[in-house]
Amino acid sequence: MLRLWGRLSSINVRKVVWAAQELGITVQRTDAGGQFGLVREADYLQRNPNGLVPLMEDDETSTVLWESNPIVRYLCARHSPGELYPETMRERFVAEQWMDWQQTTLNPAGRDAFVQWIRTPAAQRDDGLIAASVAATEPLMGLLDAHLARQPFMAGDRFTMADIPVACEIHRWWGLPQERVARPHLERWYNTVSTRPGARGVLDQPLS
Repeated sequence: MLRLWGRLSSINVRKVVWAAQELGITVQRTDAGGQFGLVREADYLQRNPNGLVPLMEDDETSTVLWESNPIVRYLCARHSPGELYPETMRERFVAEQWMDWQQTTLNPAGRDAFVQWIRTPAAQRDDGLIAASVAATEPLMGLLDAHLARQPFMAGDRFTMADIPVACEIHRWWGLPQERVARPHLERWYNTVSTRPGARGVLDQPLS
């Protein structure tokens, strides 16, 4: 049994759900975080001291993990070695590189615009925070577009674990009610990965 705690409105939970669906894994998911609570309860904090989502438990291997990208890596390495989890050193660490970049660079850049547009009442919205977030994020979108002009997927010629977190981030950025710069190579890639069966129920969900 694979158990997952986290609300589907969380980008980090969406990554894990998508990975599990790509792999055909049945997941018992419990809504947690935000309006669902649970994350400050003692039992939850014992397993995830950060008090955030997601939290994953794999009973078969007695594994407990609470960071989204490592959970995606774990699932792909366990259930799809050599496929979603690349076998060659070069492809694997290119995939790792882009997964880390999503979490440490792209996500922080776009966070303020997302929070202001989606989770802040209009009367309280800070246009300065949105503008700064756009200024930080759009050059990164250009970087992605240039990267995907040279190859079809994030790590090379095929879909791997690296495409999942980056696509979840693009889904969130392009879902904001603001002007969008045309990025033909990024758009081509996103259209390809977003139509995968594993992305259903993840990239077709509204932002909240």
